[in-house]
Amino acid sequence: MLEKLIQVDKSLLVFLNGLGSENFDGFWLFITKQLHLTPFFVVMLYLVYKKLGSWKNFLLVILSIALLITITDQFTNLIKDTFQRLRPCNDPQINGIIRIVKTSDTYSFFSGHAANSMASTMFVFMILKKHYKYAFLLFLFPLIFAYSRIYLGLHFPGDILTGYLVGATFGFGFYKLYEIILLKYFPKL
Repeated sequence: MLEKLIQVDKSLLVFLNGLGSENFDGFWLFITKQLHLTPFFVVMLYLVYKKLGSWKNFLLVILSIALLITITDQFTNLIKDTFQRLRPCNDPQINGIIRIVKTSDTYSFFSGHAANSMASTMFVFMILKKHYKYAFLLFLFPLIFAYSRIYLGLHFPGDILTGYLVGATFGFGFYKLYEIILLKYFPKL
């Protein structure tokens, strides 16, 4: 059963990665770097601050996001070191038939980009959903960001989906923790 899932994962990667073209390589290389997405992060944080209206509450959000990303990232690294799945660009079974736009020597399962982007998005979404009708559009960020990893030949779709699941779980859990801390220690915010 597991072997069948791995083969489906590899076949799906070959298909999705094969949709790419050299004309778009620069775009996806740009998208995959977190630093290039700073304007998006600034807008998200501005929206959070605008709705919270308090510097204390906003700082609690910033600290929560920093801790969330740190824990999610370290958990991802622990899992990667445990499973040691080769990235598509390093997998001898398929690296000769996929488009390799970028390489990495680290392990593939599961995607830290997917986990961290989904965790932070879920956390911010939970804060903003009651204030903005279209807050769900924030989830376009982790979808596009993580797809860049498939496009570049760095992750399998299963790595991305697992990263999404872990990130959503951590993001939701941190939001619930944030609510408890906010109500218990900062009831007047």
